Amino acid sequence: MKAPNFLLLLLLLSVIVPVIIQCDDNLINQICRRTPFRDLCIATLEPNTNSSSSDVKGLASIMANIVLGNASDTLNYIEGLIKQAPDPQQERALANCAELYIPVVRYELPQAIDALSKGHFGFANYCIADAGKQADACEKGFSGSAKSPLSDRNNLLKSLCGIAVAIINLLAKGLS
Repeated sequence: MKAPNFLLLLLLLSVIVPVIIQCDDNLINQICRRTPFRDLCIATLEPNTNSSSSDVKGLASIMANIVLGNASDTLNYIEGLIKQAPDPQQERALANCAELYIPVVRYELPQAIDALSKGHFGFANYCIADAGKQADACEKGFSGSAKSPLSDRNNLLKSLCGIAVAIINLLAKGLS
């Protein structure tokens, strides 16, 4: 008698678990479809082990932390490039980028993550949107013949910020 009950439970779980996983993947797809960079959103959230069990607020938090990680990595990269800058013009542009990224990494994005956890979506949105603007300002700091060695990184950060802002906007509209 116990063996059939166990088999029934196993059969039931084998049917329910894929449905639950499918629902979680559907949430990521549903949310990412409503962002400006759907494919990047999916590619960023799906590999994250916490995404599959998260609600919209959890996905927003994951994305905000990814934005912070990306900005931190870019700041470290900038600091390395400053030491190797081939000319004073590029060194100045890189130093300007560092000055733009430092407050984003140390203050703005951590405050955004904290605000998000407390339900202060407007402030979180403002901070993350500003991080994207700072990446854009960094990119614009390379003028004339100085080609930006940060274009890919700045563009990725702006895109990730756009995704995070879109998800937080969904939260602000009451989607949970």
